[in-house]
Amino acid sequence: MNRRKICELSKQIRGVSYKPEDIHKDLDCDSVILLRANNIDDGKINFDEVVYVDKKKVSKEQYLQNGDILICASSGSKQLVGKAATFNLDMPCTFGAFCKVIRPLSDIAEYISVFFQSNIYRQRISEVALGANINNIRNEHIDFIEIPVGTEHEITKVVQTIQSLQIIIEKRKQELQKLDDLIKARFVEMFGDPESNEKYPQIAIKDLTDVISGGTPDRKKNEYWENGTVPWVKTTELQNNKINTVEECITEKGLYESSAKVVPENTVLIAMYGQGKTRGMTAILEIPASTNQACACVLPCEEVEPKYLWQYMIMSYDRLRNLAQGGNQPNLNGKMIKSFSVLVPPKELQSHFVQFVEEIDKSKVAVQKALDEAQLLSDSLMQQYFG
Repeated sequence: MNRRKICELSKQIRGVSYKPEDIHKDLDCDSVILLRANNIDDGKINFDEVVYVDKKKVSKEQYLQNGDILICASSGSKQLVGKAATFNLDMPCTFGAFCKVIRPLSDIAEYISVFFQSNIYRQRISEVALGANINNIRNEHIDFIEIPVGTEHEITKVVQTIQSLQIIIEKRKQELQKLDDLIKARFVEMFGDPESNEKYPQIAIKDLTDVISGGTPDRKKNEYWENGTVPWVKTTELQNNKINTVEECITEKGLYESSAKVVPENTVLIAMYGQGKTRGMTAILEIPASTNQACACVLPCEEVEPKYLWQYMIMSYDRLRNLAQGGNQPNLNGKMIKSFSVLVPPKELQSHFVQFVEEIDKSKVAVQKALDEAQLLSDSLMQQYFG
């Protein structure tokens, strides 16, 4: 295979710059859906919290085409910058200035799309995403990435292999979702609709327990971060209602000389703000840890089983998110979390529900193992093809 630069195989399109007065309240004949970084989710396009921008702000080139690769080009989080999804929808859409589009040549579009979902791409972007307060991808960061390009037969084989694995991965994720749906169904069976139930009391979180927020030690002080031992959880690590790998730890010195705090195991964490689906995402701590200021920490209490509260907040995700206030990026705050009401059945019933959740979790472990194995194989082949 010959190595060729991305700029030889595609062109880059900049996103639409707009002002608040260019936004329409609803989609109409003079506006178009505008996608932003929060609409790129796990390699796919979602339509959560889209905005409708006036068509006069959009050039012909800035309308998304089938096969376009939408990329988050600017973000305060290194985890988010560079995330990509292929647009394969038959509807008029454009994209915002913090994103960019890679428009590949038609005969190699699927191959380029596969590359932009690889760890090789993410590693290279992580190396070049620079900025004092924000991480940015410039055109040259992508243009000069080289990838191996073989014959039509070789390209087709790579695409078919990776797409087959992606189908398996997607089916495993669907299995996990069905198990989560089973937990929700069991909840309703035991306790009824959590929003309209009158059999058990609805009690505000502030009347059950304390809610505190975390903090961030000074990034410029190495003694707060080097050789840290206290796990420090960021909202970006609350994914799919559990804690993803915690990337950083802070030191005892950083803990006591900042607003950061250690909260105990079984604390329920709620993301108060963040891009995409992050706001309102919930997780439960298995070990004591500290968090950033965007996390609300609901401390364990006698009246409520922690895992029951965690599952209740998962079921209340949409209701919680709808409380958020703000412009293009609505946020929750501590007052909203404290005032949020929780259905509180007898402790014995909560325990029975938790036991059911723990049994389902055993099945989820097996499915997750199969998912991880498929993902590992996919990553290995990506390394073989593009490394």
